[in-house]
This record gives sequence, C-alpha cells and structure tokens, in this order.
Amino acid sequence: MGILADAVLASGGRVTGVIPKALMDREVGHRSLSELHVVDTMHERKAMMAEKSDAFLALPGGIGTLEELFEVWTWGQLGIHSKPCAILNINGFFDGLVAFIRHAVAEQFLRSQHFDMMLIDAETPRLLDRMAGYQPPTVQKWLRRAES
Repeated sequence: MGILADAVLASGGRVTGVIPKALMDREVGHRSLSELHVVDTMHERKAMMAEKSDAFLALPGGIGTLEELFEVWTWGQLGIHSKPCAILNINGFFDGLVAFIRHAVAEQFLRSQHFDMMLIDAETPRLLDRMAGYQPPTVQKWLRRAES
C-alpha cells in the first residue's frame, strides 16, 4: 500500500489513509498522505474506508486484502452499497481464488448474479472503465427459502 500511495503522490494525486491507532503507534502509518484518519479499531477503519470510497479495487495481497474484499462484496450483495468491487488479476495472481468462487457458484453456494458483481480483469485501463460503468444487478431475493 505504501508503494502505491507513494506513486500516486509522486504523480500529483491525493491519497487518503485510514489506520487504527494501534498500528499508527507502531509507526506503520504513512505520514506523507494527503489525508490520514487515525481510528480506534479495524472495524472503524473498514467502515470509514467504505464510507469514503467510490469503489473497491483489490490488488495482489494477503489475508487482510481478501478479508476486506469479501466484506465489501458481501455488503454489495446485501444492498448495503451499490459501489463496484473489483479484482486486478495481475499475472494471474487471483486465478485460484476466482476458480474457487466459480466452484461456489457451481455448487449453488453463490448466485451467478452475485459472482458477476465482482469485476475481474488483468488489464488496468479496461478494469477501470468497467468500474466507471458499473451498474449493480437487481436481484429480487438473494435467499432461497425452502418451499412448504
């Protein structure tokens, strides 16, 4: 995240960061951001990031990246927001994850309309264009209830 923030700042862009106090106290925070919010908890961090964001884009990363991606995707599925969620699949980094999610669709643990809410592409300009044109699907009922 720091390398990306530095690149954006070097190009004249603005970077807003949100970090829990415990991490800031360990000097993990980037002190040269355009705007930095220090919050008490990770939950507050994610809520503020979701509120301040126009979209969500996952780059290759670890479990924190995956956890945050799945949370905002779930919020989109539940109708809590209508912002695009996307994966930049650089060099096939997310191929295994995408295959697993397709398997969840095949096994009927995830509706295909909800899978389609996640925009996935290996080309940055194309993915950004898709995100800019994103329209959330209309899914009338996301739970299937057993019929009596």
